[in-house]
Amino acid sequence: MRLKNKVALITGASSGIGRETALLFAQEGAQVVAVDLDDEGGAETIALVRAGGGVVTYVHADVSNAAHCEGMVQTAEETYGHLDVLFNNAGIMHSEDDDAVHTSEDVWDLTMAINAKGVFLGCKFGIPALRRAGGGSVINTASFVAQLGAATPQIAYTASKGAVLSLTRELAIVHARENIRVNALCPGPLHTELLMKLLDTDAKKQRRLVHIPVGRFGQAKEMAHAALYLASDESSYVTGATFNVDGGITAAYVTPE
Repeated sequence: MRLKNKVALITGASSGIGRETALLFAQEGAQVVAVDLDDEGGAETIALVRAGGGVVTYVHADVSNAAHCEGMVQTAEETYGHLDVLFNNAGIMHSEDDDAVHTSEDVWDLTMAINAKGVFLGCKFGIPALRRAGGGSVINTASFVAQLGAATPQIAYTASKGAVLSLTRELAIVHARENIRVNALCPGPLHTELLMKLLDTDAKKQRRLVHIPVGRFGQAKEMAHAALYLASDESSYVTGATFNVDGGITAAYVTPE
């Protein structure tokens, strides 16, 4: 088992990448702390993990709230004794996120609070726990749009993921000598409920698919396997990395005629 005896905290664990990662990490021997605001989805994740024989604890937390982030880390240490892996995965893509002219200040602030501040707060309280454990791995979910920009305007989301990428690089440098690795997972467009709700017509879907060399949306389970590598000791020499798992989109991003 690649994560035997490790404790992993995963935010955004009620669906998508977070749920698939909780399932996979548990299968690989980790004791999992699943964090989310969606308690119904969280209960489903917990049930699925336990049905597979995994060990998991659920924490209701808003990642944009400092007290909640401190509490989720405290729960991990109190329940399992230490923390080895911090996966700052929670994020939103607001349906009213548009270009700079049409995006409201409220949408901007909410997106930044969850996607960027949430990663900052996770690290603020999680990194001291990793330090107490003698080291560990931080994985921050960014996006391919942090490097390229999106074909469909989503200015707050794109900016927030750019912040995650920059934050990841700096933390990797700051904590490298403490045996704490910090890497950014950059998914391409995924077949998740979140994205499919936004791409609600075939025309919108094709506008995205035309950019992806492999010709399909990614699956949350594929991102979970990438996160597993970054969480495991197999990636012990990997820090400050931008880990693109995107079907080739960042290698060949073109605008169709």
